[in-house]
Amino acid sequence: MASLLRAKNWGLSPAQVVVLSFGIVIAIGTLLLGLPAASADGQGIGWVNAFFTASSATCVTGLVVVTTGIDLSLFGQLVVLVLIQVGGLGLMTMTTALFLLLGWRIGLRGRLLIQQSLGQADLSGLVRLVRSIIVFTLTWELLGAIVLALRFRHEMPTGQAVYFGVFHAISAFCNAGFDLFGNSMERFASDPTVVLTVTSLFILGGLGFLVLRNVRHHKREGRLVLHTKVVLRMTAYFILAGFALVLAFEHNNPGTLGQLPLHGKILSAWFTAVTPRTAGFNTVPTALLNPATLMVLMIWMFVGASPGGTGGGIKTTTMWVLLQSVRATIKGRREVESNSRTVPRMVIDRAVAIVVLALGMIAGVTALLSLTEQADFIVILFETVSAFGTVGLSMGLTPELSTVGRIVLPLTMLAGRVGPFTLIVALNQIRPPVDVRLPEEKVLVG
Repeated sequence: MASLLRAKNWGLSPAQVVVLSFGIVIAIGTLLLGLPAASADGQGIGWVNAFFTASSATCVTGLVVVTTGIDLSLFGQLVVLVLIQVGGLGLMTMTTALFLLLGWRIGLRGRLLIQQSLGQADLSGLVRLVRSIIVFTLTWELLGAIVLALRFRHEMPTGQAVYFGVFHAISAFCNAGFDLFGNSMERFASDPTVVLTVTSLFILGGLGFLVLRNVRHHKREGRLVLHTKVVLRMTAYFILAGFALVLAFEHNNPGTLGQLPLHGKILSAWFTAVTPRTAGFNTVPTALLNPATLMVLMIWMFVGASPGGTGGGIKTTTMWVLLQSVRATIKGRREVESNSRTVPRMVIDRAVAIVVLALGMIAGVTALLSLTEQADFIVILFETVSAFGTVGLSMGLTPELSTVGRIVLPLTMLAGRVGPFTLIVALNQIRPPVDVRLPEEKVLVG
């Protein structure tokens, strides 16, 4: 692991090392979960299932082909938990933390890798950022674990409650969606303690560590940067709009909110609005949601969380840049401006590339699974978007996937976790731009 930060002669770009790091973790997780000791019956869960589970945990997705709390042994569950933590923070962050504990120096190449992994704009303050990420993560996971353990004590022995509290706090903060109950959080649909604690954890994890740091130190640093303002604004818009739409579409649905008391409707509508932002837990059966609600959830899953956080998707900032670019075009403006700042053209071009690549990937995977899986198109599309957004919500297709599906979806999760643009850059050797400007010629569009 440490060699990823120290190696100088591999000839790999930072994007390639980031993708490779996730591949290494998935490979190790597959080997461990494929052992007989990782299964509850001691017979093993099979290598394909082990690969799927390791990929889902490392990419903090939550889609499962085996039931974590039933089919995996304690050893298997702990392997999943470690993969979630490493995948949520990123191997570069974890390796840097190890370097810091050992007192080793982080060189320039290591800082470049950390910069790529965290989506940081520059190299300044990276080591301090990693320290703050580790401290912040452990603090909130500990607080969440304490609250959940105290609540779970009413339903199980103290030792089990502590274990369940720790597992679900880490899974929630890392936006992983893995649970030990077998039906996610459905039994707690009207429980304010569990609902508010879990949603708070995956909102914090999905905001991005750069945003959390800027919010914490904005008085000392002088202001909130544009990135932070965009993330907070878009996050609030998506959550509040999602809450209103879910409540409107599902309040009379007997399979979901219709069976709950008023406070349960409000809590579950809130939970359902927040969870598609890559969290993956659910308090109502996803397969019983109305088609209009499923459409909202797919859009929310496609957008996902924010850069530098524990979630996937194209990211809230990408969607904001795209919408602002459309707005500027409609108004006849050449530049995208906001808060007395101009968004660089390179950022706009990258946002467009990310969205196009993401849509192309989802379309391709959906078409492939339509040939290999026996399910309705909407079910397959929902599963694909959930995998790409590293969300983990499912309409019930995951346990029924064919061998092809159990290989293709993990690759989709990986693309969603590292980002489609990073993946394409890692797979292609990009040449330095040539400073030559060719003659212009118009092409009719629209």
